[in-house]
Order: sequence, then C-alpha cells, then structure tokens
Amino acid sequence: MSLSLPERLARDRTLPDAELKTLLASGAHDAELFALADATRRRTYGDEVFVRGLVEFTNFCRNDCLYCGIRKSNARAERYRLTEEEILSCCATGRALGFRTFVLQGGEDAAWSDARLADLVKEICARHPDCRMTLSVGERPRAAYEAFFAAGARRYLLRHETANEAHYAFLHPAGLSLANRMKCLFDLKDIGYQVGAGFMVGSPGQTLDCLVDDLRFLQKLDPDMVGIGPFIHHAETPFAREPNGSLDLTLRLLAVLRLMFPHVLLPATTALGTIHPQGREMGLKAGANVLMPNLSPVRVRKAYSLYDSKICTGEEAAECAGCLARRVAAAGYRIVSDPGDVRRPS
Repeated sequence: MSLSLPERLARDRTLPDAELKTLLASGAHDAELFALADATRRRTYGDEVFVRGLVEFTNFCRNDCLYCGIRKSNARAERYRLTEEEILSCCATGRALGFRTFVLQGGEDAAWSDARLADLVKEICARHPDCRMTLSVGERPRAAYEAFFAAGARRYLLRHETANEAHYAFLHPAGLSLANRMKCLFDLKDIGYQVGAGFMVGSPGQTLDCLVDDLRFLQKLDPDMVGIGPFIHHAETPFAREPNGSLDLTLRLLAVLRLMFPHVLLPATTALGTIHPQGREMGLKAGANVLMPNLSPVRVRKAYSLYDSKICTGEEAAECAGCLARRVAAAGYRIVSDPGDVRRPS
C-alpha cells in the first residue's frame, strides 16, 4: 500500500515541489498532516510549550517595508522608545513570572546603536544568568552581530519574509535586498547563534511557488527557529486593502515545517491569535511549541502596531500567565519554565 503525502513527508522530511504544492493547495490531507506533526513534536519535545517574554522596545524604524505598520512613512504612528531601565524592569517581571527567555524586538532604530544595544544585552545577561537572550532588531553588520554575541545574546530572529527575489522586491522598497537578508542569516548562523527565520503567509503577491521557495531556502539555512504567521493588513500601508492571509494555510504550513524540521522551535504567533480566537491553540495542535507573551509596558503595546487589530491585552499579556497556561493545558500541552533550547538530534 502506498504512503500518503503526509506520511512520505514525515518519513523523508521533503517532497518534490509539485507534491508540496498539492499538499498546501487544499485541506484534503489536513487531519492526517496535523496528527503526524503533533506526533513528531511530541517525540522531540513531548507536551512542553516554551514561553518567550517579548519586549517591544522601540517602534522607530528606518525602513519603509510596504506591509508594516511601523514603516517610517507612517506619519500617524505613535512613536516610542523604552529606556534601559524600563527594559530591565520588563525582564525582571518576566523572570518573576517564570520566563527563562527574553526577546528584545524593535524596528531598525538608529537611536539604539550597536554599542548601546550590546551594553544592554550584557546587563540583562548579568542580572539573569539562567535566562537566554534573544534579539530581533533587523539587518545589522556582521560586527554588530558579533558584539551582541560577545555580550551574551545567543538567539536571533530575522524573518526572511519571502525567499522569492521578485516577491521580495514587491514587498520592500528599493535599497532592501533579499541577498543581504540572506547574508545576515548565514552570518548569524556562522557566528554561533540559534537562528530564526520565517515568513508571512498570504502576503500580497505570494503564490504556492513562493511558499515552496521559502521551504527550499529553509532547507539550506537549517534554522533552529521558524516564525510564520498570516499576513494581516495595516490601514496606514500601501497594502491596506489587501485580504488577510489564511488561517488554514498557516496551520498547514506549521505542520509541514514540523515534519520537515522535527527539531525546530516553532511559535504559535500573536498573528494567529489575532486572526482567530483559538488560533494559537490550533497552532500548537499543528506542531508549534513556543508562545511569546508580551512583557512590554501596557502603555506602548498598541503602538507597536505591525498590523491592524493586534491583540495587546488579556491572555496575550504576560500578566495573565495563568490564563495562558490554562488555555494551553486545555489544548493538551503544558507551559514549562525552561529556556527551551533547540533539541537537535545527536
């Protein structure tokens, strides 16, 4: 008896392009795909779900990406920068709540120089030596990445957004290039970071061929983390009238990623929770194993608006860690107080 497409993907960790597109194009195999993805994650990570305390420390950005609500051309954005003291306070709160990883995420903000950011990383690591430090601050020179690593950062998130060159040019202004984004990712990997890449699902101009390009690029990069979420439009961008990405396709891709990369750390993103009230729980059941509650001060959460209707309060917030734990338990998993390092096969 021949194996189904999900069974072959689980066995071989890959499929030919045409078969990947068949798998992604419809929900015909979803039940089997999700079951195999969940079984695969449980073999590597059990029922554990890792939490990352997210600190969105600046929404200033020098870039003008067409899909992003904090793009520099958005004159209506309420701009803010947290101080070092505020960021350290956020991390202290997260540590008390049981988080063992902090993620500093921000726009590409010139006010946060490489040296200033390295000093901050060093201070956070000194205060919380049992925690992991993750950065998500965009494209920087290799020397900056080396300085952050020397200061104690060990993880870096840099979504490639799309691995198709024409599609990348469609989503970004002149001056940003897919080649440089990929160079940054390989520099980070070479330095020794646990590297996270990822892409939007359903972004304007995206095709199934684009998604296959994404999967092939990830096979080359072999990342430790992959962050995907549905595209959600923002009213103050050129893509304001574009339809949002598909929940079903996002879940399908999470499952495909789990089968292709059994070891990978795979978030159920805020965007999933924004597009559907149970989106993150559905993501966990499709193979995800990471959540990123928000540690940022309440007063700035709505201002870090990458897309419209982003959930900012309630069970998204770190203050309601107990609420989130109950939701995770109801889905059949458990939140653990653990740095959540990647578990590659030995």
